[in-house]
Amino acid sequence: MESESESGAAADTPPLETLSFHGDEEIIEVVELDPGPPDPDDLAQEMEDVDFEEEEEEEEGNEEGWVLEPQEGVVGSMEGPDDSEVTFALHSASVFCVSLDPKTNTLAVTGGEDDKAFVWRLSDGELLFECAGHKDSVTCAGFSHDSTLVATGDMSGLLKVWQVDTKEEVWSFEAGDLEWMEWHPRAPVLLAGTADGNTWMWKVPNGDCKTFQGPNCPATCGRVLPDGKRAVVGYEDGTIRIWDLKQGSPIHVLKGTEGHQGPLTCVASNQDGSLALTGSVDCQAKLVSTTTGKVVGVFRPETVASQPNLGEGEESESNSVESLGFCSVMPLAAVGYLDGTLAIYDLSTQTLRHQCQHQSGIVQLLWEAGTAVVYTCSLDGIVRLWDARTGRLLTDYRGHMAEILDFALSKDASLVVTTSGDHKAKVFCVQRPDR
Repeated sequence: MESESESGAAADTPPLETLSFHGDEEIIEVVELDPGPPDPDDLAQEMEDVDFEEEEEEEEGNEEGWVLEPQEGVVGSMEGPDDSEVTFALHSASVFCVSLDPKTNTLAVTGGEDDKAFVWRLSDGELLFECAGHKDSVTCAGFSHDSTLVATGDMSGLLKVWQVDTKEEVWSFEAGDLEWMEWHPRAPVLLAGTADGNTWMWKVPNGDCKTFQGPNCPATCGRVLPDGKRAVVGYEDGTIRIWDLKQGSPIHVLKGTEGHQGPLTCVASNQDGSLALTGSVDCQAKLVSTTTGKVVGVFRPETVASQPNLGEGEESESNSVESLGFCSVMPLAAVGYLDGTLAIYDLSTQTLRHQCQHQSGIVQLLWEAGTAVVYTCSLDGIVRLWDARTGRLLTDYRGHMAEILDFALSKDASLVVTTSGDHKAKVFCVQRPDR
């Protein structure tokens, strides 16, 4: 399954032409960080139908569900050491998604092909509760901005929300076939994209709903921008729409040569939301100004760019952009490809800075906050850490017996949590000699 990447980058980004590099010198500091997100009360005035009040958080749970023994019936082709500290083994099929609670980073929610989702504790793998009631593979799961709510969504379009402290289901809805799901960054508001082209937005738990109608094709990926007022949504026909969440109307529509020549696979934004990066099966990553709606950069791996034009159908089979994101401390972007290439691009010069090769396809990448370190997980079951300044591999973590399908990184970058086709989720403690 595809998964979305977390992303962030320096705020108040000046026009691209004002950024400059001096030879091969490393950039130490380029732009200032954003002073902070808008106040929830200000956002409440902007979005009339959304309540931005935060709720008190209590995390508790003593249900026993921790399994230590290796799971029977899992055949893995990847032998080797297990670097993980904790293994969560209650899933009985591939585990498709994982998310950490943003407030404390002590809880994880995972969803899988077994039609199940679980909320569990990272420190020891103890089960807090099962998110029961799904009848199809759970492909999306995540906590609300204040960690008080957890949402799960399955392929059929059934979405459910639980209150974490009481472990009670508080809301559910049946939409169309689900493509992606994401919580609003500042409010108890859930967004999702479906195969009929709609993007949905609900206030939870009262269920107030808005829909944003796209083209007559799946809304394949989406990202709420940091201001909480806009969302960037990509579609199967290659178009990109930037939506006004209050008005319910598109601010910008990119199509034709401005859009992609194939279905979009992923979207990310920089830290202040002024720039978005979109990826597609056409092997291109497009840098878009969210203010003007104009494409300000196009990135394509050199290995693909040097090949003859194979046509959309053949090229999409051989390679595609799977994940991407912005560095928060340097004007860099990372793009991960299905052929195993990790490309680090300079945003100022719009050139390839480093190309890091993996043995198999990249599933997802994440930037470590406040550093130039990018993490990748891939189909060979390995998590790798790369120094984007030099292109050097810092370290890797192994332990899965099948491909990694999703991963999450704690805010302090001390933990990596992975999910895999081997029916397991694992917690790795990150130890780096360079920090």
